[in-house]
Amino acid sequence: MFFSISFYIALAIFGLGLIYKASTWFRYNIGVEAKEIPASVRVFKAFKGILLTFFSVKVFTLIRVFFLEVILQTRVLRQDFLRWIMHLCIYVGFMLLLLMHALEKYISSELFADYYPTINPFMFLRDLFGALVILGIAIAVYRRFILKVPRLATNAMDHYAIIILAIVMLSGLLLEGTKIVSYSGYQAMVEDYADEDDEKRLKALEAYWVKKFGVVSPEVKGPFDEETLKMGEEIHEVSCMGCHSRPQWAFLGYGAAKIITPIALGLDRANIPAVLWYIHFLACWIGLAYLPFRKMFHIFASPLSLLANAVMDKEKSDPSNIATRQAMELDACTHCCTCTLNCSAGVFFEYFPNLNILPSEKIISIKALAAGKELSEHELRHILEGIYLCTNCKRCTVVCPVGINLQDLWFNVRESLLESGYPEFFALSPLSFYRGLMRNDVVKEDYQEPLNRAREAIAAVCDLMMKKDRALPLSPTDREFKTGLNLSTQANTYSVCFGCETCTTVCPVVANYENPQEVLGLLPHQIMHSCGLGLRDLALGSNMLWDCLTCYQCQEQCPQNVSVTEVLYELKNEAVKQVKGKPREQIGRKS
Repeated sequence: MFFSISFYIALAIFGLGLIYKASTWFRYNIGVEAKEIPASVRVFKAFKGILLTFFSVKVFTLIRVFFLEVILQTRVLRQDFLRWIMHLCIYVGFMLLLLMHALEKYISSELFADYYPTINPFMFLRDLFGALVILGIAIAVYRRFILKVPRLATNAMDHYAIIILAIVMLSGLLLEGTKIVSYSGYQAMVEDYADEDDEKRLKALEAYWVKKFGVVSPEVKGPFDEETLKMGEEIHEVSCMGCHSRPQWAFLGYGAAKIITPIALGLDRANIPAVLWYIHFLACWIGLAYLPFRKMFHIFASPLSLLANAVMDKEKSDPSNIATRQAMELDACTHCCTCTLNCSAGVFFEYFPNLNILPSEKIISIKALAAGKELSEHELRHILEGIYLCTNCKRCTVVCPVGINLQDLWFNVRESLLESGYPEFFALSPLSFYRGLMRNDVVKEDYQEPLNRAREAIAAVCDLMMKKDRALPLSPTDREFKTGLNLSTQANTYSVCFGCETCTTVCPVVANYENPQEVLGLLPHQIMHSCGLGLRDLALGSNMLWDCLTCYQCQEQCPQNVSVTEVLYELKNEAVKQVKGKPREQIGRKS
């Protein structure tokens, strides 16, 4: 009764969780465009897209992807053989255990007329499937805590997945072992199935089970004579053989039974098999009920992600389905950290203590953002910075074992966050190159807005930006400013500049304007001269810093080998340093 009630409660929670999770795929908005599409439209478009796909040649693509990438997990194999073995062991072993053992009443008993969990081949197969899962868990623990794969982060979701699987498997293993040695279990079997009243024959049967089946009896001890064992074997063949194979076939359980044999009678008296039974099944049902709400939900979402990405195209697919797919991809992530391991921007993490630089950790933050959780200004800034530091090399998308189009995900979230009003100073850096290439995918007014906001944020705090008809006072020499520049091997070359203006002459930005000083403020040679004089306000106050194309023409043509571009880099970093970390109200727009 308890088993049935707990199972149906867990199943109900799992079903409701599944419905809730699926609904988030249509409700969560990632990117600016997705906000304009109602959930009802996305549901309708999704069903329409599924039907059109199944009745087109794309169905053959789905079949191929299902067998190669979902079942055989060839994407994982291409990346890491050990992880492929781990995934197959856990996935195949657990699914076969679920079908053959956990759902035996509905599947195994229906398919096999002579099914009993205590006979072969079912007893052997159960332990074989369990051994596969245990091997997979052991590999997971080895990779995360012993091998320590570079950039392989472990969070609470990973701990939960490993712990719940470990409890399910170890409690099942110990349960099987205690049932093998259990004397009370043996007695219950005899009462139910042995058609014997003769005390001598019952003792012979008990001796046979002690010898051959590992039962630990408080009364019958070995060694036994051949006649007794022969008599016991005859009774066993008549009464027990039809539903009990030798326990040695259950190699895991029998191994556990041999280990606990010395304390078997104490465990039996304490009714430990019943305790383990409750622990095992409660762990199974808790895992089932909790599955839609944690990492293990990727069991369902990852195959869908692989199938969806195999038949969808950004240019041809309906924007509604693109929005739905991106929301689904957040649940498809397995936190395997393959993207992080291959991320070309991962090196930034060594210098910026921001977990959102790592792709696998960005997914977690974006999921919280999409779910509408209350995030602090600090957290939002970290997400935006982490996304903007992406170099758009697409390596994360190429190597993702579940097919998530990570590059598109970063781009959409970046534009959405830029609209929120937080100044992102990387928008003024070469890291905006990819955004420039994709400017046709952004509303024209929205493209320039983040650039203006970042510049104005710097002006609001530093009060340094050059403006028309405004003269900055010549401040005293800033020794700290000069010292900071001199610490850089390349930036300190400003000191040998003698103002020949070659850098300004070859600069394409300067050449673009009829009156460059009016637009740009100080020109390159004037900035170098300001650095030499230690005039911090002048050096940091020119729009030229932010309009620089980093083409290195000035640096290559300088007769004094001044690293002009590198100096400009240092000055930009110095300006941004004074703004980062300040409250939003201090870096608002200036009138």
